[in-house]
Amino acid sequence: MNKINHLVYVNILKPIFFRFDPEDVHERMTKLGIFLGKHYLARKLIHTMFFYSNKKLSQNILGINFQNPIGLSAGFDKNAVLTDILPHIGFGFAEVGSITGEKCEGNPKPRLWRLKKSKSLAVYYGLKNDGSDAISKRLKNKKFIMPIGISIAKTNCMETVDVNNGIADYVKAYKNFAGIGDYDTINISCPNTYGGEPFTNPDNLDKLLTEIDKIKSDKVKSDRIKSDNIKLNMKKSKPLFLKISPDLTDDNIDKLIEIVKKHKVDGFVCTNLTKKRDNKRIIDENVPEKGGLSGKVVEEQSNKLIKYIFKKTKGRYVIIGVGGVFTAEDAYKKIKSGASLIQLITGMIYEGPQVISEINIGLVKLLEKDGYSNISEAVGKGAN
Repeated sequence: MNKINHLVYVNILKPIFFRFDPEDVHERMTKLGIFLGKHYLARKLIHTMFFYSNKKLSQNILGINFQNPIGLSAGFDKNAVLTDILPHIGFGFAEVGSITGEKCEGNPKPRLWRLKKSKSLAVYYGLKNDGSDAISKRLKNKKFIMPIGISIAKTNCMETVDVNNGIADYVKAYKNFAGIGDYDTINISCPNTYGGEPFTNPDNLDKLLTEIDKIKSDKVKSDRIKSDNIKLNMKKSKPLFLKISPDLTDDNIDKLIEIVKKHKVDGFVCTNLTKKRDNKRIIDENVPEKGGLSGKVVEEQSNKLIKYIFKKTKGRYVIIGVGGVFTAEDAYKKIKSGASLIQLITGMIYEGPQVISEINIGLVKLLEKDGYSNISEAVGKGAN
């Protein structure tokens, strides 16, 4: 089935899609995904076409059960409208957003370009989303059939350039999603917003995480009060990840790690888009000056940072690896570098939705070749 799906996508659908504006195609595919997710027979058909399962890929990480390690990265399902269909395509989890405190229209169009030769996208959306009030209200009582992460960022506007206002914006979104989803990601690395990335500054990050810690502590206290059974009242708030830029120096990373150690952070998402244009993986001639670059352009930077953090922290933190994953070999390289979970977007756009099951099938073969009985055994084995 994967071979057929691959041939149809690469030879028929992709050439058609790539003739049109990428943002328009994305919007149309999102509407199709919403439609398919609403109908049982459509979900069943998609499941039959794309889904793959193997116990060797399942993991329990931070109390969350992941059926496989391949997830959808934040940036695709900005408003969390595709959670009904994504599990049936084969994802083991998905991260929605990034969602900001207030509604955000994003940057002016055009804001999405394909770098076909480089197998990359140039992204300048600027955190377009409906805002934390509207999205959290819609998701409040929704039941998800796979783990869902909530990516949170500060609203892209002049007001949040002020550090205190920026923190308040993060806090608003974080509070709105306190009881929604399985984990949260604080995105401090969007390259397309007013004021740059102020929370990559250690002092600013310390202030932000201090406020997040207070909310997490209040949540635990509240759960204890509500519990009738003393032995069952040690509930924890959702795991928290920090999404970081691939463009940071080792010194920057060292300082951020020292700040993270002081707070209730469980892991890192490595990485966001790269802004650097002096990259040997860029082979297209006309590259937009605006926006961050995804896909193969950022792969080596992502792998390097995963390995660096894993070694630096001796595997203390869970790492979600993102950037340039098109094949099982790409995913396995990140896993052996120290990532427990993998996310992708660009690989699916260039290769087709069947690439998810192709990667999972390939991972099982790679595990068997190396003599591992579960994907968790391979994590970090190539980091030394």
